Amino acid sequence: MLSPLLANIALSALDEHLMEPWTPGGSMATRGRRAHRRRYGRPNWRIVRYTDDFVVLVDGGRDDVTRLREEIAGTLHPLGLRLSPAKTQITHMSDGFDFLGFRIQWRRKRGSNRWYVYTFIADRPIRQLKDKIRALTNRTSQQDPRDVLIRLNQIMRGWVNYFKHAVCKTTLKALDHFVWRRVTSWWMTLHRWRWKDLRRHLTDHDGRWKRLSADGVELFTTASVAVTRYRYRGNTIPNPWPLNHA
Repeated sequence: MLSPLLANIALSALDEHLMEPWTPGGSMATRGRRAHRRRYGRPNWRIVRYTDDFVVLVDGGRDDVTRLREEIAGTLHPLGLRLSPAKTQITHMSDGFDFLGFRIQWRRKRGSNRWYVYTFIADRPIRQLKDKIRALTNRTSQQDPRDVLIRLNQIMRGWVNYFKHAVCKTTLKALDHFVWRRVTSWWMTLHRWRWKDLRRHLTDHDGRWKRLSADGVELFTTASVAVTRYRYRGNTIPNPWPLNHA
């Protein structure tokens, strides 16, 4: 596609502008420069960008963030670009933000007083996945069950491989339950089964439920994929604004 390439070319100017205070002298110089600015109450920031989607993480006050947003808008204007009012927001890390399908949020670890930045799956990709599953398992559908399972497996395998680095074990279990209910409800209508017919077809001689399958194709379970959570620097990212405790 041409548009991501053009976005990368155009927004490289933004990368250079925002990283200009940190780049000379290498990583050690950058670390010292950031510490110096922090010591005198000046903000630090870091940009993370993927084509035309980017987030700027700021260690500073809300006024610092507002000024930086105006600076970014001024940098983009000569390029014929502008920030989308609908997609541009200033948010506290404890409220979190969505980026590339993930929900990134600063939270207190359960059972402790330590705070970490966690990466979850955002609501939108979960809704989109469920919509695709609903479309494939419509109760009036006359499609071949084997073909439907193949397509479901392709969609879910690709989806979970993208999101498996998030905090998502509970979400994946809930999704598997959702898919199971959708497929079995469709099959009950397709084959004119009652609940006892479904149990007879999908349980073994000991009464244990078997994996859903059709003509040798088993339904993929997202919870079977190992979740390897992204932890890099998660416990060292500072809180940009102090919380007001009652």
